[in-house]
Amino acid sequence: MMKFLQKFSDSIMKRAVLSSSISMYSSERSPNLYDRLVKCYRERVSVIPVLDEWVAQVGDIRQQTLQLFIKNFTKRRRFTPALHVRILFFISLDSVIVEWMSRSRNQYVITQKLAAVQLDLLFKVHGIDEVEKYFNELDDVLLDYPVYVALLNCYAMVKYVEKADQVMERIRKFNSRSTMPYNVMLSLYCTNREHVKLEALARDMQDEGIVYNRLTYEILLKAYARFDLELMERLLAKMESDDWDYINFHTYATAAKGYLKAGDSEKAYALLRKAESLTGVHGGSSTYLSLITYYAAMQRTADVYRIWNLVPDFAELSNKYYVTMISSLEKLEDLDGARNILEEWEGTNTAFDIEIPNLVIRAYCKKGDVGDAEIILKRLMDSGKELNALTFSHMALGYLKDGQMEKAVEFTKKAFLASVPSWKPNLIVVSACLEYLQEKRDANGMQEMLMLLEKCGSSKDVIKDIIQRFSSNEKPKTENQNKTAATGDFYIPLFSSISSGKTS
Repeated sequence: MMKFLQKFSDSIMKRAVLSSSISMYSSERSPNLYDRLVKCYRERVSVIPVLDEWVAQVGDIRQQTLQLFIKNFTKRRRFTPALHVRILFFISLDSVIVEWMSRSRNQYVITQKLAAVQLDLLFKVHGIDEVEKYFNELDDVLLDYPVYVALLNCYAMVKYVEKADQVMERIRKFNSRSTMPYNVMLSLYCTNREHVKLEALARDMQDEGIVYNRLTYEILLKAYARFDLELMERLLAKMESDDWDYINFHTYATAAKGYLKAGDSEKAYALLRKAESLTGVHGGSSTYLSLITYYAAMQRTADVYRIWNLVPDFAELSNKYYVTMISSLEKLEDLDGARNILEEWEGTNTAFDIEIPNLVIRAYCKKGDVGDAEIILKRLMDSGKELNALTFSHMALGYLKDGQMEKAVEFTKKAFLASVPSWKPNLIVVSACLEYLQEKRDANGMQEMLMLLEKCGSSKDVIKDIIQRFSSNEKPKTENQNKTAATGDFYIPLFSSISSGKTS
Protein backbone atom coordinates (compact mmCIF):
# COMPACT_ATOMS: atom_id res chain seq x y z
CA MET A 1 0.00 0.00 0.00
CA MET A 2 2.79 2.45 0.91
CA LYS A 3 4.35 2.15 -2.56
CA PHE A 4 0.98 2.87 -4.18
CA LEU A 5 0.35 5.89 -1.95
CA GLN A 6 3.81 7.24 -2.72
CA LYS A 7 3.15 6.92 -6.46
CA PHE A 8 -0.23 8.58 -5.96
CA SER A 9 1.43 11.40 -4.03
CA ASP A 10 3.92 11.95 -6.84
CA SER A 11 1.10 12.00 -9.37
CA ILE A 12 -0.51 14.88 -7.48
CA MET A 13 2.72 16.78 -7.99
CA LYS A 14 2.88 15.93 -11.64
CA ARG A 15 -0.61 17.19 -12.40
CA ALA A 16 -0.18 20.27 -10.24
CA VAL A 17 2.68 21.81 -12.19
CA LEU A 18 2.65 23.28 -15.66
CA SER A 19 2.32 21.06 -18.68
CA SER A 20 5.33 20.28 -20.82
CA SER A 21 4.15 22.88 -23.32
CA ILE A 22 5.40 25.66 -21.05
CA SER A 23 8.65 26.89 -22.51
CA MET A 24 11.80 27.00 -20.49
CA TYR A 25 12.20 30.71 -21.11
CA SER A 26 11.03 31.51 -17.59
CA SER A 27 13.91 29.53 -16.19
CA GLU A 28 16.28 31.17 -18.61
CA ARG A 29 15.08 34.68 -17.66
CA SER A 30 15.70 34.00 -13.98
CA PRO A 31 18.84 31.90 -13.88
CA ASN A 32 20.24 33.83 -10.93
CA LEU A 33 17.14 33.22 -8.83
CA TYR A 34 17.12 29.52 -9.58
CA ASP A 35 20.84 29.29 -8.83
CA ARG A 36 20.29 31.08 -5.54
CA LEU A 37 17.56 28.67 -4.56
CA VAL A 38 19.80 25.71 -5.40
CA LYS A 39 22.51 27.32 -3.30
CA CYS A 40 20.05 27.41 -0.40
CA TYR A 41 19.65 23.68 -0.84
CA ARG A 42 23.39 23.13 -0.76
CA GLU A 43 23.90 25.32 2.31
CA ARG A 44 20.76 24.11 4.11
CA VAL A 45 19.36 27.62 4.63
CA SER A 46 15.89 29.11 4.18
CA VAL A 47 14.80 30.29 0.73
CA ILE A 48 12.38 32.91 2.11
CA PRO A 49 14.96 35.74 2.41
CA VAL A 50 16.17 35.00 -1.12
CA LEU A 51 12.66 35.26 -2.56
CA ASP A 52 11.90 38.43 -0.60
CA GLU A 53 15.19 40.02 -1.64
CA TRP A 54 14.60 39.16 -5.29
CA VAL A 55 11.17 40.82 -5.28
CA ALA A 56 12.59 43.91 -3.56
CA GLN A 57 15.60 44.31 -5.85
CA VAL A 58 14.52 42.88 -9.20
CA GLY A 59 10.73 42.84 -9.18
CA ASP A 60 7.85 40.44 -9.07
CA ILE A 61 8.42 36.79 -9.87
CA ARG A 62 6.01 35.34 -12.38
CA GLN A 63 3.70 32.67 -11.02
CA GLN A 64 4.58 30.39 -13.93
CA THR A 65 8.25 30.74 -13.07
CA LEU A 66 7.68 29.72 -9.46
CA GLN A 67 5.54 26.79 -10.52
CA LEU A 68 8.28 25.69 -12.88
CA PHE A 69 10.77 25.91 -10.01
CA ILE A 70 8.50 23.68 -7.94
CA LYS A 71 8.39 21.20 -10.79
CA ASN A 72 12.17 21.20 -11.17
CA PHE A 73 12.78 20.76 -7.45
CA THR A 74 10.24 17.95 -7.34
CA LYS A 75 12.04 16.16 -10.16
CA ARG A 76 15.40 16.72 -8.54
CA ARG A 77 14.11 15.36 -5.25
CA ARG A 78 12.63 12.31 -6.93
CA PHE A 79 15.97 11.30 -8.42
CA THR A 80 18.19 12.38 -5.56
CA PRO A 81 20.07 9.50 -3.90
CA ALA A 82 18.07 8.20 -0.98
CA LEU A 83 19.68 10.30 1.72
CA HIS A 84 16.91 11.28 4.08
CA VAL A 85 18.15 14.75 4.92
CA ARG A 86 18.59 15.77 1.29
CA ILE A 87 15.20 14.43 0.28
CA LEU A 88 13.50 16.20 3.16
CA PHE A 89 15.21 19.45 2.24
CA PHE A 90 13.96 19.31 -1.34
CA ILE A 91 10.45 18.56 -0.08
CA SER A 92 10.66 21.53 2.27
CA LEU A 93 12.03 23.69 -0.55
CA ASP A 94 8.94 22.95 -2.64
CA SER A 95 6.76 23.55 0.41
CA VAL A 96 8.35 26.86 1.34
CA ILE A 97 7.96 28.24 -2.19
CA VAL A 98 4.25 27.39 -2.17
CA GLU A 99 3.96 28.81 1.35
CA TRP A 100 5.66 32.00 0.25
CA MET A 101 3.24 32.29 -2.67
CA SER A 102 0.35 31.80 -0.23
CA ARG A 103 1.62 34.70 1.85
CA SER A 104 1.55 37.01 -1.17
CA ARG A 105 -2.05 36.38 -2.20
CA ASN A 106 -2.43 39.81 -3.75
CA GLN A 107 0.29 38.86 -6.20
CA TYR A 108 -0.13 35.10 -6.76
CA VAL A 109 -3.26 33.05 -7.27
CA ILE A 110 -3.27 29.96 -5.07
CA THR A 111 -5.13 27.45 -7.17
CA GLN A 112 -6.80 24.27 -6.01
CA LYS A 113 -3.95 22.27 -7.49
CA LEU A 114 -1.31 24.33 -5.69
CA ALA A 115 -3.21 23.89 -2.43
CA ALA A 116 -3.24 20.14 -3.08
CA VAL A 117 0.53 20.24 -3.63
CA GLN A 118 0.98 22.10 -0.37
CA LEU A 119 -1.07 19.52 1.54
CA ASP A 120 1.09 16.75 0.15
CA LEU A 121 4.32 18.57 0.96
CA LEU A 122 3.22 19.56 4.44
CA PHE A 123 2.44 15.94 5.20
CA LYS A 124 5.88 14.80 4.10
CA VAL A 125 7.69 17.50 6.07
CA HIS A 126 5.54 18.17 9.13
CA GLY A 127 2.94 15.40 9.38
CA ILE A 128 -0.81 15.13 9.53
CA ASP A 129 -1.42 17.83 12.17
CA GLU A 130 -0.01 20.57 9.94
CA VAL A 131 -2.00 19.18 7.02
CA GLU A 132 -5.25 19.51 8.96
CA LYS A 133 -4.33 23.00 10.14
CA TYR A 134 -3.58 24.17 6.59
CA PHE A 135 -6.74 22.54 5.23
CA ASN A 136 -8.93 24.20 7.85
CA GLU A 137 -7.50 27.62 6.96
CA LEU A 138 -8.15 27.31 3.21
CA ASP A 139 -10.73 29.55 1.59
CA ASP A 140 -13.96 27.77 0.69
CA VAL A 141 -13.34 28.42 -3.00
CA LEU A 142 -10.25 26.17 -2.83
CA LEU A 143 -12.07 23.24 -1.24
CA ASP A 144 -12.55 21.30 -4.43
CA TYR A 145 -11.78 17.81 -5.76
CA PRO A 146 -7.92 18.01 -5.95
CA VAL A 147 -7.65 19.30 -2.39
CA TYR A 148 -9.95 16.65 -0.94
CA VAL A 149 -8.11 13.90 -2.82
CA ALA A 150 -4.78 15.15 -1.43
CA LEU A 151 -6.26 15.19 2.08
CA LEU A 152 -7.61 11.68 1.57
CA ASN A 153 -4.17 10.45 0.62
CA CYS A 154 -2.67 11.97 3.77
CA TYR A 155 -5.25 10.28 6.00
CA ALA A 156 -4.67 6.99 4.22
CA MET A 157 -0.92 7.23 4.80
CA VAL A 158 -1.47 7.47 8.57
CA LYS A 159 -4.31 4.90 8.47
CA TYR A 160 -6.99 7.25 9.82
CA VAL A 161 -9.88 5.17 8.53
CA GLU A 162 -12.76 7.18 9.99
CA LYS A 163 -11.45 10.52 8.75
CA ALA A 164 -10.64 9.00 5.37
CA ASP A 165 -14.21 7.69 5.17
CA GLN A 166 -15.56 11.18 5.80
CA VAL A 167 -13.35 12.74 3.13
CA MET A 168 -14.24 9.99 0.66
CA GLU A 169 -17.94 10.73 1.12
CA ARG A 170 -17.21 14.35 0.18
CA ILE A 171 -15.15 13.28 -2.84
CA ARG A 172 -17.90 11.04 -4.17
CA LYS A 173 -20.23 14.04 -4.35
CA PHE A 174 -18.04 15.47 -7.12
CA ASN A 175 -19.13 12.52 -9.32
CA SER A 176 -15.63 12.00 -10.68
CA ARG A 177 -15.06 8.80 -12.65
CA SER A 178 -11.44 8.53 -11.54
CA THR A 179 -10.44 5.30 -9.81
CA MET A 180 -7.66 7.02 -7.88
CA PRO A 181 -9.50 7.90 -4.64
CA TYR A 182 -11.30 4.55 -4.73
CA ASN A 183 -7.97 2.74 -4.97
CA VAL A 184 -6.68 4.76 -2.03
CA MET A 185 -9.61 3.62 0.09
CA LEU A 186 -9.42 0.02 -1.11
CA SER A 187 -5.73 -0.06 -0.20
CA LEU A 188 -6.47 1.40 3.22
CA TYR A 189 -9.24 -1.14 3.86
CA CYS A 190 -6.99 -3.96 2.67
CA THR A 191 -4.15 -2.91 4.95
CA ASN A 192 -6.44 -2.48 7.96
CA ARG A 193 -8.32 -5.70 7.13
CA GLU A 194 -11.61 -3.81 6.88
CA HIS A 195 -13.03 -6.51 4.64
CA VAL A 196 -16.69 -5.55 4.87
CA LYS A 197 -15.97 -1.96 3.89
CA LEU A 198 -13.67 -3.08 1.09
CA GLU A 199 -16.27 -5.35 -0.48
CA ALA A 200 -18.99 -2.69 -0.12
CA LEU A 201 -16.84 -0.09 -1.87
CA ALA A 202 -15.94 -2.54 -4.64
CA ARG A 203 -19.66 -3.13 -5.25
CA ASP A 204 -20.33 0.61 -5.22
CA MET A 205 -17.68 1.08 -7.91
CA GLN A 206 -19.46 -1.42 -10.13
CA ASP A 207 -22.87 0.11 -9.44
CA GLU A 208 -21.61 3.62 -10.19
CA GLY A 209 -19.74 2.61 -13.32
CA ILE A 210 -16.26 3.26 -11.93
CA VAL A 211 -14.10 1.05 -14.13
CA TYR A 212 -11.52 -1.12 -12.39
CA ASN A 213 -7.95 -0.53 -13.48
CA ARG A 214 -4.93 -2.78 -12.96
CA LEU A 215 -4.29 -1.45 -9.47
CA THR A 216 -7.91 -2.00 -8.44
CA TYR A 217 -7.69 -5.64 -9.48
CA GLU A 218 -4.38 -6.09 -7.64
CA ILE A 219 -5.73 -4.62 -4.41
CA LEU A 220 -8.94 -6.65 -4.51
CA LEU A 221 -7.16 -9.87 -5.39
CA LYS A 222 -4.73 -9.42 -2.52
CA ALA A 223 -7.58 -8.73 -0.11
CA TYR A 224 -9.76 -11.62 -1.29
CA ALA A 225 -6.79 -13.98 -1.07
CA ARG A 226 -6.69 -13.17 2.63
CA PHE A 227 -10.33 -13.53 3.59
CA ASP A 228 -12.53 -15.02 0.87
CA LEU A 229 -11.15 -17.54 -1.62
CA GLU A 230 -14.50 -17.79 -3.40
CA LEU A 231 -14.45 -14.07 -4.18
CA MET A 232 -10.82 -14.42 -5.21
CA GLU A 233 -11.68 -17.20 -7.65
CA ARG A 234 -14.53 -15.18 -9.17
CA LEU A 235 -12.36 -12.11 -9.58
CA LEU A 236 -9.54 -14.14 -11.11
CA ALA A 237 -11.97 -15.73 -13.57
CA LYS A 238 -13.25 -12.29 -14.54
CA MET A 239 -9.71 -11.02 -15.08
CA GLU A 240 -8.87 -14.02 -17.25
CA SER A 241 -11.99 -13.65 -19.39
CA ASP A 242 -12.42 -9.87 -19.64
CA ASP A 243 -9.13 -8.19 -18.83
CA TRP A 244 -6.36 -10.47 -19.96
CA ASP A 245 -3.94 -7.55 -20.21
CA TYR A 246 -4.13 -7.20 -16.45
CA ILE A 247 -2.92 -10.76 -15.82
CA ASN A 248 0.75 -11.06 -14.91
CA PHE A 249 3.05 -13.12 -12.73
CA HIS A 250 1.98 -11.39 -9.54
CA THR A 251 -1.70 -12.03 -10.27
CA TYR A 252 -1.30 -15.79 -10.10
CA ALA A 253 1.34 -15.60 -7.36
CA THR A 254 -1.04 -13.61 -5.14
CA ALA A 255 -3.82 -16.14 -5.70
CA ALA A 256 -1.41 -19.03 -5.07
CA LYS A 257 -0.42 -17.45 -1.77
CA GLY A 258 -4.09 -17.35 -0.79
CA TYR A 259 -4.49 -21.07 -1.45
CA LEU A 260 -1.23 -21.83 0.32
CA LYS A 261 -2.36 -20.05 3.49
CA ALA A 262 -5.64 -21.95 3.31
CA GLY A 263 -3.71 -25.24 3.15
CA ASP A 264 -4.64 -26.10 -0.44
CA SER A 265 -1.15 -26.73 -1.80
CA GLU A 266 -2.39 -28.43 -4.98
CA LYS A 267 -4.34 -25.39 -6.19
CA ALA A 268 -1.49 -23.16 -5.07
CA TYR A 269 0.97 -25.21 -7.09
CA ALA A 270 -1.22 -25.14 -10.22
CA LEU A 271 -1.49 -21.34 -10.07
CA LEU A 272 2.21 -20.93 -9.42
CA ARG A 273 2.99 -22.94 -12.54
CA LYS A 274 0.67 -20.57 -14.42
CA ALA A 275 2.56 -17.65 -12.94
CA GLU A 276 5.84 -19.21 -13.99
CA SER A 277 4.57 -19.62 -17.56
CA LEU A 278 4.15 -15.83 -17.80
CA THR A 279 7.74 -15.01 -16.86
CA GLY A 280 9.59 -16.29 -19.93
CA VAL A 281 12.97 -14.78 -20.56
CA HIS A 282 11.73 -11.45 -19.22
CA GLY A 283 11.39 -12.57 -15.64
CA GLY A 284 13.12 -10.17 -13.29
CA SER A 285 15.16 -11.14 -10.28
CA SER A 286 12.25 -10.66 -7.89
CA THR A 287 10.14 -13.05 -9.97
CA TYR A 288 12.58 -15.93 -9.73
CA LEU A 289 13.31 -15.26 -6.07
CA SER A 290 9.56 -15.34 -5.40
CA LEU A 291 9.22 -18.65 -7.22
CA ILE A 292 11.99 -20.21 -5.13
CA THR A 293 10.37 -18.95 -1.93
CA TYR A 294 6.87 -20.13 -2.89
CA TYR A 295 8.01 -23.58 -4.02
CA ALA A 296 9.94 -23.98 -0.77
CA ALA A 297 6.80 -23.10 1.20
CA MET A 298 5.01 -25.85 -0.74
CA GLN A 299 7.81 -28.33 0.09
CA ARG A 300 8.55 -28.71 -3.64
CA THR A 301 12.28 -29.36 -3.46
CA ALA A 302 12.64 -30.38 -7.10
CA ASP A 303 10.98 -27.17 -8.27
CA VAL A 304 13.21 -25.09 -6.02
CA TYR A 305 16.30 -26.57 -7.67
CA ARG A 306 14.72 -26.30 -11.12
CA ILE A 307 14.17 -22.56 -10.73
CA TRP A 308 17.64 -22.15 -9.23
CA ASN A 309 19.16 -23.75 -12.29
CA LEU A 310 17.24 -21.33 -14.52
CA VAL A 311 18.53 -18.23 -12.78
CA PRO A 312 22.09 -18.19 -14.22
CA ASP A 313 20.63 -18.20 -17.72
CA PHE A 314 19.36 -14.65 -17.43
CA ALA A 315 21.37 -12.82 -14.81
CA GLU A 316 24.63 -12.83 -12.93
CA LEU A 317 23.92 -14.10 -9.45
CA SER A 318 24.09 -11.60 -6.63
CA ASN A 319 24.11 -12.24 -2.92
CA LYS A 320 20.33 -11.97 -2.60
CA TYR A 321 19.91 -15.09 -4.75
CA TYR A 322 22.13 -17.09 -2.42
CA VAL A 323 20.35 -15.76 0.68
CA THR A 324 16.98 -16.77 -0.77
CA MET A 325 18.15 -20.19 -1.92
CA ILE A 326 19.89 -21.10 1.33
CA SER A 327 16.92 -19.90 3.41
CA SER A 328 14.58 -21.96 1.24
CA LEU A 329 16.71 -25.09 1.53
CA GLU A 330 16.77 -24.67 5.31
CA LYS A 331 12.95 -24.69 5.28
CA LEU A 332 13.14 -27.89 3.26
CA GLU A 333 15.64 -29.29 5.81
CA ASP A 334 18.11 -29.84 2.98
CA LEU A 335 21.20 -28.72 4.87
CA ASP A 336 23.59 -30.57 2.59
CA GLY A 337 22.09 -28.64 -0.30
CA ALA A 338 22.46 -25.39 1.63
CA ARG A 339 26.13 -26.20 2.26
CA ASN A 340 26.65 -26.88 -1.45
CA ILE A 341 25.08 -23.52 -2.36
CA LEU A 342 27.35 -21.85 0.19
CA GLU A 343 30.40 -23.48 -1.39
CA GLU A 344 29.19 -22.38 -4.82
CA TRP A 345 28.89 -18.82 -3.50
CA GLU A 346 32.39 -18.98 -2.03
CA GLY A 347 33.69 -19.72 -5.52
CA THR A 348 32.06 -16.63 -7.06
CA ASN A 349 33.37 -13.11 -7.35
CA THR A 350 30.44 -11.54 -5.51
CA ALA A 351 31.13 -9.29 -2.55
CA PHE A 352 31.62 -11.05 0.76
CA ASP A 353 28.57 -10.96 3.01
CA ILE A 354 28.76 -12.67 6.38
CA GLU A 355 24.97 -13.15 6.30
CA ILE A 356 25.33 -15.98 3.78
CA PRO A 357 27.65 -18.30 5.77
CA ASN A 358 25.76 -17.28 8.91
CA LEU A 359 22.58 -18.74 7.42
CA VAL A 360 24.19 -22.15 7.01
CA ILE A 361 25.91 -22.00 10.40
CA ARG A 362 22.57 -21.15 12.01
CA ALA A 363 20.81 -24.00 10.22
CA TYR A 364 23.37 -26.56 11.39
CA CYS A 365 23.42 -25.21 14.95
CA LYS A 366 19.63 -25.18 15.26
CA LYS A 367 19.63 -28.82 14.24
CA GLY A 368 22.43 -29.62 16.68
CA ASP A 369 25.06 -30.37 14.03
CA VAL A 370 27.65 -28.05 15.52
CA GLY A 371 30.50 -30.06 13.98
CA ASP A 372 29.40 -29.11 10.46
CA ALA A 373 29.08 -25.49 11.59
CA GLU A 374 32.62 -25.62 12.97
CA ILE A 375 33.95 -26.60 9.54
CA ILE A 376 32.41 -23.49 8.00
CA LEU A 377 33.62 -21.32 10.88
CA LYS A 378 37.19 -22.58 10.51
CA ARG A 379 37.10 -21.87 6.78
CA LEU A 380 35.98 -18.32 7.46
CA MET A 381 38.64 -17.75 10.10
CA ASP A 382 41.41 -19.28 7.98
CA SER A 383 40.53 -16.95 5.11
CA GLY A 384 40.61 -13.92 7.41
CA LYS A 385 36.93 -13.06 7.00
CA GLU A 386 35.38 -10.76 9.58
CA LEU A 387 32.83 -12.50 11.77
CA ASN A 388 30.00 -10.78 13.59
CA ALA A 389 27.91 -11.25 16.71
CA LEU A 390 25.41 -13.49 14.93
CA THR A 391 28.19 -15.88 13.89
CA PHE A 392 29.25 -16.38 17.49
CA SER A 393 25.67 -16.41 18.79
CA HIS A 394 24.68 -19.19 16.38
CA MET A 395 27.74 -21.20 17.40
CA ALA A 396 26.88 -20.71 21.08
CA LEU A 397 23.43 -22.18 20.42
CA GLY A 398 25.02 -25.13 18.64
CA TYR A 399 27.35 -25.82 21.54
CA LEU A 400 24.44 -25.52 23.98
CA LYS A 401 22.44 -28.10 22.04
CA ASP A 402 25.51 -30.35 21.92
CA GLY A 403 26.09 -30.04 25.67
CA GLN A 404 29.44 -28.25 25.29
CA MET A 405 28.70 -25.56 27.87
CA GLU A 406 32.23 -24.20 28.24
CA LYS A 407 32.26 -23.37 24.55
CA ALA A 408 28.69 -22.06 24.74
CA VAL A 409 29.82 -19.58 27.40
CA GLU A 410 32.96 -18.69 25.43
CA PHE A 411 31.08 -17.98 22.20
CA THR A 412 28.29 -16.10 23.97
CA LYS A 413 30.91 -13.73 25.38
CA LYS A 414 32.45 -13.39 21.92
CA ALA A 415 29.03 -12.51 20.55
CA PHE A 416 28.65 -9.73 23.11
CA LEU A 417 32.10 -8.35 22.33
CA ALA A 418 31.42 -8.32 18.58
CA SER A 419 27.93 -6.86 18.91
CA VAL A 420 26.54 -3.71 17.33
CA PRO A 421 23.61 -1.66 18.73
CA SER A 422 21.01 -3.38 16.55
CA TRP A 423 22.01 -6.89 17.68
CA LYS A 424 19.87 -8.66 20.26
CA PRO A 425 21.30 -11.56 22.29
CA ASN A 426 19.63 -14.95 22.45
CA LEU A 427 18.31 -14.80 26.00
CA ILE A 428 17.66 -18.53 26.11
CA VAL A 429 21.36 -19.18 25.50
CA VAL A 430 22.38 -16.43 27.91
CA SER A 431 20.15 -17.88 30.64
CA ALA A 432 21.54 -21.37 30.05
CA CYS A 433 25.09 -20.04 30.30
CA LEU A 434 24.28 -18.21 33.53
CA GLU A 435 22.73 -21.35 34.97
CA TYR A 436 25.86 -23.31 34.06
CA LEU A 437 28.12 -20.69 35.67
CA GLN A 438 25.87 -20.58 38.72
CA GLU A 439 26.15 -24.33 39.18
CA LYS A 440 29.93 -23.95 38.95
CA ARG A 441 29.72 -21.11 41.49
CA ASP A 442 31.68 -18.98 39.03
CA ALA A 443 30.78 -15.54 40.40
CA ASN A 444 33.22 -13.68 38.15
CA GLY A 445 31.94 -15.42 35.05
CA MET A 446 28.33 -14.63 35.93
CA GLN A 447 29.12 -11.01 36.67
CA GLU A 448 31.00 -10.65 33.39
CA MET A 449 28.08 -12.16 31.48
CA LEU A 450 25.51 -9.83 33.04
CA MET A 451 27.73 -6.79 32.56
CA LEU A 452 28.09 -7.68 28.89
CA LEU A 453 24.34 -8.13 28.65
CA GLU A 454 23.81 -4.67 30.06
CA LYS A 455 26.47 -3.05 27.87
CA CYS A 456 24.91 -4.41 24.69
CA GLY A 457 21.76 -2.43 25.41
CA SER A 458 19.55 -4.95 27.15
CA SER A 459 17.09 -3.18 29.40
CA LYS A 460 17.15 -3.40 33.17
CA ASP A 461 13.79 -5.21 32.93
CA VAL A 462 15.38 -7.98 30.84
CA ILE A 463 18.21 -8.38 33.34
CA LYS A 464 15.78 -8.35 36.27
CA ASP A 465 13.69 -11.01 34.54
CA ILE A 466 16.71 -13.28 34.19
CA ILE A 467 17.64 -12.78 37.84
CA GLN A 468 14.06 -13.45 38.97
CA ARG A 469 14.00 -16.68 36.97
CA PHE A 470 16.96 -17.93 38.94
CA SER A 471 15.64 -16.79 42.32
CA SER A 472 12.23 -18.39 41.72
CA ASN A 473 13.71 -21.59 40.24
CA GLU A 474 11.95 -20.95 36.90
CA LYS A 475 14.63 -22.84 35.04
CA PRO A 476 15.49 -26.44 34.20
CA LYS A 477 15.96 -28.51 37.35
CA THR A 478 19.48 -29.59 38.18
CA GLU A 479 20.45 -33.00 39.51
CA ASN A 480 20.96 -31.54 42.97
CA GLN A 481 17.95 -29.48 44.05
CA ASN A 482 19.67 -28.40 47.25
CA LYS A 483 22.59 -27.10 45.25
CA THR A 484 20.20 -25.09 43.08
CA ALA A 485 18.68 -23.40 46.10
CA ALA A 486 22.08 -22.67 47.56
CA THR A 487 23.43 -21.19 44.37
CA GLY A 488 20.24 -19.16 44.04
CA ASP A 489 20.95 -17.58 47.44
CA PHE A 490 24.52 -16.94 46.32
CA TYR A 491 23.40 -15.40 43.02
CA ILE A 492 20.90 -12.73 44.04
CA PRO A 493 23.01 -10.58 46.41
CA LEU A 494 25.85 -10.61 43.92
CA PHE A 495 23.78 -8.88 41.23
CA SER A 496 21.44 -6.77 43.33
CA SER A 497 23.25 -3.65 42.12
CA ILE A 498 22.53 -4.57 38.51
CA SER A 499 18.86 -5.30 39.11
CA SER A 500 18.44 -2.01 40.97
CA GLY A 501 20.10 -0.06 38.17
CA LYS A 502 23.13 1.08 40.20
CA THR A 503 25.81 -0.09 37.81
CA SER A 504 28.11 2.50 36.34
